[in-house]
Amino acid sequence: MDHWRSESPHGQIDQWESRRTMDRFLKQVAAVGFSAIDVFDFRWYQIVGDYGSVRNYQEFVQQRGLERIVNIFHAADYDPRTYAPHIRETHKNILEDFKATIDRWAEIELDNVVVMPATLYYDMEPVTEDKIKVAAELWNRVGALTADAGVKLACHHEFFCGIRSRSELETFYANTDPALVHLFIDTAQHCISGVDPVELYEAYADRVSGFHFKDTRNQDLVGDYRRRPDAEVMADTTERWFYEMGDEGGLVDFESLMRAIVRHGYEGYIGVEHDKADKLGGDYAESTAISRWYAKNVLERIVSEERES
Repeated sequence: MDHWRSESPHGQIDQWESRRTMDRFLKQVAAVGFSAIDVFDFRWYQIVGDYGSVRNYQEFVQQRGLERIVNIFHAADYDPRTYAPHIRETHKNILEDFKATIDRWAEIELDNVVVMPATLYYDMEPVTEDKIKVAAELWNRVGALTADAGVKLACHHEFFCGIRSRSELETFYANTDPALVHLFIDTAQHCISGVDPVELYEAYADRVSGFHFKDTRNQDLVGDYRRRPDAEVMADTTERWFYEMGDEGGLVDFESLMRAIVRHGYEGYIGVEHDKADKLGGDYAESTAISRWYAKNVLERIVSEERES
């Protein structure tokens, strides 16, 4: 996933700083054995400015040894006045936004457009069944747009999302069309919300179209998901929420999840995300290498065992 920071003579930068920094980033990701990348949708502006087109940027990616861009994450600027899935009056604006998004990325083949399907929790509460149904109504319409373009709409539920608990997830997916609205499982985010990602996958395996694999050491037991304006940054209970797969204190059971993934016949990509990996002295490049080690030496072994059995 698109998160990456490194130090430079003029301070902390990301891989989009220049073609040179992007070149080094892509080579590092390819060198440790990853196959492809995901990007945030808002990077489109920078891509067009720096590379001329989305197709040109993907060719740049492929020349560094990676297959392609798999998913885009549509990080919308949620605002109850203009852009809020649970408020029907904003749906026209959101639909127009997605029409533009589909057009921008039409040059390349994508698997998913990934979205957080609700506003921040504190902008939606009290979260009611009726509000979730209104949001579901919107995403059925957006899913029809993306399906017509050959791309799946995949919903990613952060722990601070307005639809976060198991009961809220069940209401949402009961009111969305399985052919149009898919689930994108982020192992750490669900775990922080008190939702077991293995159980969630088992329940919705036929609707899952992608994953973010990362670990966490903490569940949110005190309502940090209500912190303004950014729960991941403002929570004074937890300085670092996310860790690499296989972390010694991690709560996610990746081995059981991988066995379930093989058993259900999932054939898509599995993404690794290092969100805020530089907290408490962490390092993005190191996290990427450690996660690839775990994927190769633990998860790939499980895949082989499951297929042999």
